[in-house]
Amino acid sequence: AGLTVAICGDVLHSRVARSNINVLNTLGANVRIIAPSTLLPSQPDRLGCEVYTDMWKGIEGADIVMMLRLQRERMEASYVPSSREFFHFFGLDHEKLARAKPDALVMHPGPMNRGVEIASTVADHSRSVIREQVEMGVAVRMAVLEALSAHLLNSTPSSGGDKLS
Repeated sequence: AGLTVAICGDVLHSRVARSNINVLNTLGANVRIIAPSTLLPSQPDRLGCEVYTDMWKGIEGADIVMMLRLQRERMEASYVPSSREFFHFFGLDHEKLARAKPDALVMHPGPMNRGVEIASTVADHSRSVIREQVEMGVAVRMAVLEALSAHLLNSTPSSGGDKLS
C-alpha cells in the first residue's frame, strides 16, 4: 500500500485539498481527511478517502500530515466557535504529531496561520517541509507555465499557416 497522507483543516473551502485528494488517490496513497463536520464537504465519502472528525484518530500512523488554513474569507457563517478552540481540537502541535509515524513529514500549502492550524514549533521543526514546499512551488508553477505556453505556441497556427516557435 502507498503512503498514508492526513489532510487536516478546512477541507470544505480548500481547492488545495481537492486537488491533492485527486492526485494522491491516483498515485495510490491512503488519503485521510480530518476536519470538524462543519468544514467537511457534503458526502465526503465520495472523495475516495477516509473521513475523520477526530484529529487524534485521524493522524494515527500517518506518513505525511498536511495542514490547511481556515479560509475565513470563504465563510459566510461561523464554521468554528473560535480560532483558539479550533487549534485545541484540530491544530497541529507536538502532542498530536506524536500520533503520526516518528518520521512523518509536516506540510502546509500556505499561507499559514501560526497558532490556528499549526503551532510555530511544529511549522519550524526539522520534520516540517513547509519552506521547501514554498521554494519548490514557485519552480513547479514556472515549469508548468512554460510547458503550457510551449504547447500553446506549438499548436496555434500563425497567420502564415506555420506553427509558432
